[in-house]
Amino acid sequence: MIDTKDKAKECAVNPTRGIIAGLAMLVTASGLPVASFAQTAEIPPSLVTPDKVESRLGTMEFKDGVPSKAAAEKLYDNLDFTYAYRAFMDNLRGVSIHALRKGMMSIGMKDNEVIVFEQLMDAKSLFLTANADTIYVMGFLDLSKGPVVVETPPKFLGAVQDAWFRWVIDLGAPGPDRGEGGKYLIVGPDYTGPLPEGGFFVARARTNSIVWFGRSFLENHNDPKPVVEGIKKFTKVYPFEVGGVGTPVADFLAGKTKLGKITPPPPTVFHDGSGKVMNTLPPNDWSFYEMLNEVVQKEPATSLDPELMGPIAAIGIVKGKPFAPDERMKKIMTEALAVANASSRNLFMSPRDPSWFYYPNSAWMNYLFQTGYEFETPIPEITPEGVKPYPATGYRTMDARTNFFYGVTGITPGMAMRLTGIGSQYLFAMTDADKNYFDGAKTYKVMLPQGIPEENFWSFTLYDNMTRSMLDTPQRYPRAGSQSFPSPAAEAAADGSTTIYFGPTQPDGVKRGNWIQTDPKKGWFTLLRLYSPLEPFFTKKWRPSEIELVQ
Repeated sequence: MIDTKDKAKECAVNPTRGIIAGLAMLVTASGLPVASFAQTAEIPPSLVTPDKVESRLGTMEFKDGVPSKAAAEKLYDNLDFTYAYRAFMDNLRGVSIHALRKGMMSIGMKDNEVIVFEQLMDAKSLFLTANADTIYVMGFLDLSKGPVVVETPPKFLGAVQDAWFRWVIDLGAPGPDRGEGGKYLIVGPDYTGPLPEGGFFVARARTNSIVWFGRSFLENHNDPKPVVEGIKKFTKVYPFEVGGVGTPVADFLAGKTKLGKITPPPPTVFHDGSGKVMNTLPPNDWSFYEMLNEVVQKEPATSLDPELMGPIAAIGIVKGKPFAPDERMKKIMTEALAVANASSRNLFMSPRDPSWFYYPNSAWMNYLFQTGYEFETPIPEITPEGVKPYPATGYRTMDARTNFFYGVTGITPGMAMRLTGIGSQYLFAMTDADKNYFDGAKTYKVMLPQGIPEENFWSFTLYDNMTRSMLDTPQRYPRAGSQSFPSPAAEAAADGSTTIYFGPTQPDGVKRGNWIQTDPKKGWFTLLRLYSPLEPFFTKKWRPSEIELVQ
């Protein structure tokens, strides 16, 4: 028999056991056995939230699993902080390409117009790790009005990117035209009309806002003018004419489509970007959230994965609704933005994954070989038998994705491939041979052994640590390499090796083409580019020296 008076006393002392005991009395009164309740009376420790939770947020109090008012407020602040932090870390790329579009608009560009850097890009404009060796060509499209045609010139190398900086299609040499020039039809997410049966390389985008860009090379390595003329001759951007080129008359007769006119497209408007001052960098102050809201409002609600859109919505950025955070949320979001930017900068300037470095015990880095262009699976090996892909990892390398979009413009499979003689390859160096960051007041040198593995040309470019854009010095073009434009070509030594110096003043006995000027007040990092790389780069038989401090 159960002594109900004793059980009542126990209930007052231990409410949890009191509930169990009360249920036991009810079950006993019904004539059912009570052994099973006695066996499950103790809650497994792995399920218990302690009365005091110690964490980086401080001490939080709970009573029988219920948070105190102070704990609840602290936890909600942290949750909102986490959502705001993720909004930056996951979606910096979308704000980055939006900033690129706004930068082009700041010099008067409009949809379907084209900017050509006729005298190459210099340090006056803020572009993430652009080069001073090739002729950049770029523009932006609005697919909400219908598909748009982009005609590319021969010997071009480029890509189309959507509003979240996702790859849509390659242009030129790595694309379907294979460098012969071609007509690309870019189709938006909402278009349901007819498409041509031929005559175009058709690509569908998940967003209406599109940025496309590419570069052309100086054929003689010393004069951009003839290449610029070819770009302007062959590059065209114009709205797609339904029922025009690519549409058989039979489709019209079958009632499948209307019959459009075959007329020359309207002339494309070109802008010269060389020497222009424009800021294309994503901000890391409150305007980041404002620009993120602009992207969300402009694009279809389904343009981004729901898991990525979730944190954005959690901080009040929702398509079709005003973005109006209260003072509490503004404070939390401002702090989260500062931490997210600092975390991104840390990943960019101080990478921690040893697999990212291209050679053992080296500062030279390129993690795309490990992560691929989607930051998921290593890029395939190229063998005599063909391509040897790696199995999918099933996860995104978050550090690599953040590092990339904090410092680089554009992503494409063409940036992450082991093919010889096509595209370009890159090696970053953030530190010198002693793993110290570069000081603009000091002089350094790097030696490239004989047989630099490139079929086209090679170059170094220096970048400002703060802006991740070309280092602005009196040289204007902070580069050195095998081209003789826009600065003299570097000269090799008698043994075939080439040494490049980095410093505030030109060292005695060093040719102008073998020196890149630095700013004594600024830190910097560098990129070595190999255009049309050759086998010794991929096998690592050829290796540049580490960058050494000149004593």
